[in-house]
Amino acid sequence: MAKRLQAMGQPNYANGFKLTIHENALEKPLEWKKPQVIFVNSMSDLFHEDVPLEFIEKVFDVMKRAHWHQFQVLTKRAERVAELSPYLEWADNIWMGTSVENEKYKFRIDHLRETDAKIKFLSLEPLIGPLGKLDLKNVNWVIVGGESGPGARPILQEWVTDIRDQCLRAKVPFFFKQWAAYKRKEQDEPSKVAPGMRCLSK
Repeated sequence: MAKRLQAMGQPNYANGFKLTIHENALEKPLEWKKPQVIFVNSMSDLFHEDVPLEFIEKVFDVMKRAHWHQFQVLTKRAERVAELSPYLEWADNIWMGTSVENEKYKFRIDHLRETDAKIKFLSLEPLIGPLGKLDLKNVNWVIVGGESGPGARPILQEWVTDIRDQCLRAKVPFFFKQWAAYKRKEQDEPSKVAPGMRCLSK
């Protein structure tokens, strides 16, 4: 998408997918008076190692000042969030999440737990393998979904229901977003999807 926007002459994508900081866009949320849920950096990662702490602090300052919005920040670099957490001001309207695709990356949950974020959430998406037992202590929300787009890898129903059941036992809200965008085989039996799978459950 970045390459396509670059080819279309979009100035924000002049560098393609190369990390680029847009200071001029920082205060845009302050111009939006109607409360919104804002997904921060939908095509990048605020906690990428090349994003300076000074810039991250500016983002957090804007999120604090735009207190009528809810900001959702998602990262795969939860260890850097834990490292920088003491330097950041965690307003109540900042939700911090980390991605966990399979069991290999469960360590990110521990790093997320080390942060001072008031609301912590897990994005288990795209889920490409079973996660086994999850420690959901101090986790406020869990989102699960399959991979989308061409060549999407499958997601198995038992992976999803296992996570859902763990969330129910831990009283953590669970949201199932989507199955993988691949052609399901008949033996996958999509008709057996548990009722209420797409709803928040407490």
